[in-house]
Amino acid sequence: MERRLLQSIVEVARHAFGAAASSIFLIDPETGDLVFEAVAGEGDGQLVGTRFPAGTGIAGWVASSGQSMLVDDLRESRHFSGDAAASTGYVPDSIMAAPLFGDDECVGVLEVLDRGAGGAREMADVELLGLLADQAAIGLELLTRLRAADPSNRSDKALRLLEMAESLLSPTHG
Repeated sequence: MERRLLQSIVEVARHAFGAAASSIFLIDPETGDLVFEAVAGEGDGQLVGTRFPAGTGIAGWVASSGQSMLVDDLRESRHFSGDAAASTGYVPDSIMAAPLFGDDECVGVLEVLDRGAGGAREMADVELLGLLADQAAIGLELLTRLRAADPSNRSDKALRLLEMAESLLSPTHG
């Protein structure tokens, strides 16, 4: 179920930005590695489960800093890891990435690679990607809590979690 949720998020992100690819890395809590959990576009079907050491590339920087990043020319970025990108079989020209937070801790990164033309909305694009990352993180949190709940109480817990998510996503929140 988590993978389906994450796959849905990367497909929406890829479509929203007209991008060549979108992906979600989650941080392995045991090792700190970045693990591809969902991929849409270039590399889908082959990268899920692939790991990179903590701190690798743009995703590693976003995960450690907790800040979003937009780089339109990766040749100019000191954070980009060309070797890591080459190992995936696709080397992008640009990346936009946002952290996924759970309980005030970065648990992963949502990336969009080579977004389509119309990049004049740079700040709006980064903000939109951040909103998608927030939705992914909320969905993951809900699924994790639901999975940990006693099966006999799942329907009540599921309803409360759904109410909590609706509250967090309502226009009056925040």
